[in-house]
Amino acid sequence: MLKAVLDTNVLVSSLLVKAGLPARVVDAWRQQQYILVTSPDLIAEVRSTLNYPRLRRKYALTEKDVEGLIDLLEHDALLVPGQAQVTGVIPADPADEMVLACAVDAEADVIVSGDGHLLALGAYQGIPILTARAFLERFAEER
Repeated sequence: MLKAVLDTNVLVSSLLVKAGLPARVVDAWRQQQYILVTSPDLIAEVRSTLNYPRLRRKYALTEKDVEGLIDLLEHDALLVPGQAQVTGVIPADPADEMVLACAVDAEADVIVSGDGHLLALGAYQGIPILTARAFLERFAEER
């Protein structure tokens, strides 16, 4: 089965815009159409991002919304250490490298992101980096 790493922006967007493409990507995982791979660092970043006060106010996110997603990630996703050596790959935003480390550790088939630094790479160590739209299109073709 396909293994995919979802960047924080995809996971966060899936909660903020329930009818958006990132939500469809997460829904496909919840329907067990692929294996979502994550790491402790990515989960921590999702939690931190979803706890930004301005985000919580603007989108009326509740603690239940946030903890529901975190719980799903911790218990239903494939958890890898995310410690692969990728330092220096994205000098403009080293924080993005945790996504690459997770994908390398998991031997993932794809990374799904909306982040310009990651998308600019196109692929890393043979792992394609796709937008949510491109992932859904590719996924539909392969099914």
